[in-house]
Amino acid sequence: MTIATTPVETRMTPLTWGLLALLGLIWGASFFFGRIAVQHVPAFTLVFLRVSIAALALHLFVRGRFDIYKALAARWRAFLVLGLLNNAIPHSFIFLGQTQIGAGLASILNATTPIWTVLLAHVLTNDEKLSPRKIGGTALGLAGTVLLIGPSALGHLGATSHGIPLWALILPLGAAISYGFAGIYGRRFRGLAPPVTAAGQLTASSLIMLPVSLLADHPWTLAMPPLTTILAILALALVSTAYGYILFFRIMARAGATNTSLVTLLVPPSALLFGLAFLGERLDITDIGGMTLIAAGLIVLDGRLLARRKPGQDVVNT
Repeated sequence: MTIATTPVETRMTPLTWGLLALLGLIWGASFFFGRIAVQHVPAFTLVFLRVSIAALALHLFVRGRFDIYKALAARWRAFLVLGLLNNAIPHSFIFLGQTQIGAGLASILNATTPIWTVLLAHVLTNDEKLSPRKIGGTALGLAGTVLLIGPSALGHLGATSHGIPLWALILPLGAAISYGFAGIYGRRFRGLAPPVTAAGQLTASSLIMLPVSLLADHPWTLAMPPLTTILAILALALVSTAYGYILFFRIMARAGATNTSLVTLLVPPSALLFGLAFLGERLDITDIGGMTLIAAGLIVLDGRLLARRKPGQDVVNT
């Protein structure tokens, strides 16, 4: 997706690179925290806890600034749609998939979000059509996705070449597609302060997930999870979600949207490191090959290694 931004300082200073690396670490850790928590808390209840705790934290952070309550009242229907596409659906799909797959593999599949966004934008918008560069980047990314799932698995609904159910790999891809729809729909919120959009969508997704959790999981019947799970949920909500949004907006203000989008390339290695170090996860050669193809596709879509931008231009190409 191509998003024009307001003029900002786009030079990547050492501090900005450090903040970007921190954001990649934080968002990569969300897959690690999710993998721990989903072993003891059902997926829908876990999503509700994640978004509701994060929403509360962001409301405390905003503290009524930016006319947030006026914006929530005026755009509540739009926030419900955004919350559904950007939080409720993708978080649920990822957590359900993580009952069967590790943090690293889930993060790699989720990294295909810009690829699906490009395809959806071509169909749903008039100003973001496919170009030869976008076609090349998308082809590389889709090839990596096929390699991750396993070509033999695409013809049936059984186990993949990884020996895990096909649905467990399809769900994170469904999450990435939902994020793609959210990216296109989110263009209508450009006039709002970013913290308001973040708090609004998390508030809306909390309202969506509360009845889903109650009906599907009957959380009042669940045993108290262990302390490690409780800490993982708090870290997922407060660090990876609430603070992650705040850090994201700070980087965007300092370095522009194009440079901030580089975090897409940093999340999977971060999640892989957490999975390798603490969960005993391992990747086979096809996983590494698939991740390499997806990363190559994202680099081609970004375009900066293939052509220089005009001075002062600041756009995101995904």
